[in-house]
Amino acid sequence: MQMNTRYWIGVASRDHVIKGVEGGFAQLCHGKEKPLRKMSAGDWILYYSPKERLKENIPYQKFTAVGRVVDDNVYQFDMGNGFIPFRRNIMFMNCTETSIHPLIPSLSFIKNKKRWGHLFRFGHIEINEQDFKRICNRMLIS
Repeated sequence: MQMNTRYWIGVASRDHVIKGVEGGFAQLCHGKEKPLRKMSAGDWILYYSPKERLKENIPYQKFTAVGRVVDDNVYQFDMGNGFIPFRRNIMFMNCTETSIHPLIPSLSFIKNKKRWGHLFRFGHIEINEQDFKRICNRMLIS
């Protein structure tokens, strides 16, 4: 991996992550541009899904996708009804969704192990390479 590669977690419900994987794009923080601009070509992104569907409150709490930023293009996409979110092109890997719970004790970016979910409310966070690899090893990337 290149020296300046950065590692990110995006937070979205599983149903939205699946749309991104199928379309080959990342969309973060309700379509905001700024988090996407923080990433560069060659960076990696993991998706964490606190719930399965946006309009449900049933906990899912799994890492649901992993991919690599393929270029430096941040663009808008018209989804209709006046919603035109920003997106980035991502090459997603085949992986297995995995629960966050067995990983919590070993993830250094989670400082408060009892209130670990609070961190994900930001919608987009940077993590270190070790934590990224630890999560990916559980996701059985192929």
